[in-house]
Amino acid sequence: MTQAGSAVKGADARDPGRSGRFGEFGGRYVPESLVPACEEVERAFRAAWADPSFHAELDRVLSVYAGRPTALTPSTRLSAELGVTLLLKREDLMHTGSHKINNALGQALLAKRMGKQRLIAETGAGQHGVATATAAALLGMRATVFMGERDIERQRLNVFRMEMLGAEVVPVSSGSRTLKDACSEALRHWVASVEEGFYCLGSVLGPHPYPWMVRELQRVIGDEARSQCAAELPAGVPDYVVACVGGGSNAAGTFAGFLDTPARLVGVEAEGGAALTFGAVGVLHGFRSMVLQDEHGQITEAHSISAGLDYPGVGPEHAYLADLGRARYVTVNDAEVVAAVHRLARAEGILCALESAHAVAWVLRAAASGEIPAGSTVLLTLSGRGDKDMSTLMEVS
Repeated sequence: MTQAGSAVKGADARDPGRSGRFGEFGGRYVPESLVPACEEVERAFRAAWADPSFHAELDRVLSVYAGRPTALTPSTRLSAELGVTLLLKREDLMHTGSHKINNALGQALLAKRMGKQRLIAETGAGQHGVATATAAALLGMRATVFMGERDIERQRLNVFRMEMLGAEVVPVSSGSRTLKDACSEALRHWVASVEEGFYCLGSVLGPHPYPWMVRELQRVIGDEARSQCAAELPAGVPDYVVACVGGGSNAAGTFAGFLDTPARLVGVEAEGGAALTFGAVGVLHGFRSMVLQDEHGQITEAHSISAGLDYPGVGPEHAYLADLGRARYVTVNDAEVVAAVHRLARAEGILCALESAHAVAWVLRAAASGEIPAGSTVLLTLSGRGDKDMSTLMEVS
């Protein structure tokens, strides 16, 4: 197995090809009725991604509407306290409050190009739902967003935002009533509405081409950060690149900019939803990856204080990078996450999302223990802002 800090030939944010495989992971495990829809999306995305005019329009809307490029903010006080140089890639500053808008705008433009009238989405923390509703409103489309009842209860603000933007929010009462079940219902709904509907999937999950397509739409994070680090750091690249991982889209996009460098890539999972740490190979929502399951192969429930990481699987490219040893995946618990939110807020005046706080929590722990050596440079992606989580934090603080 290759050391985590070494660039790996072949692990260069590649195109997984028609099979949609990252090593043994990925693929397309869907009912026969959905295969033509997936193939249609793949053909359309390949054509769009090769079209300079599509890139120009996406770049334009990301710039003048969504707020790119985002800042690379030196975390001055925390850096001094920890003995490392900590740089924050500020996706929390994006319109709608997270990195999700990068992907939603890209997929919405693709859907419009394909002649679709409606976006179908799933959401956990609500940020992808808000981003999808926003993109639909901008482009004059309709949006239907599936959300677990439990997540609706803890993310009422984002539900209201989606409805204000004109989206229909459909409660999901099955299973754990969280993101996993919302994904299942969204896929079922897509089967019945492929002619006019486009499934705007929110993470690097699902059947091919979604894990690859979403990573390509999110790699703007890593590409920007790479250029910013080249201007900011004497060595040009950081020693560590850190991001939270649920499905893993912000991490996949960030890592894509650094796969061919010596930077150590670290994905931080929720302890109660750590598919890469505690899972086994399985199939979920149309893709093969590491999945939380019992001894009989039944999917087990994930738990995290953050609704966005409350998912029992992980994107197939992350499973591939872990298998290669190119990226390392670690866990933090809810108490560490809450403490990290408070510490970042008081040290830097930044209220980050509970999801992003997983990455902050690991850096705090690793720097204090010496696991991250003193003097190291650390790039950390803040995937979203914490407004949506204030009611949860009020309950536990």
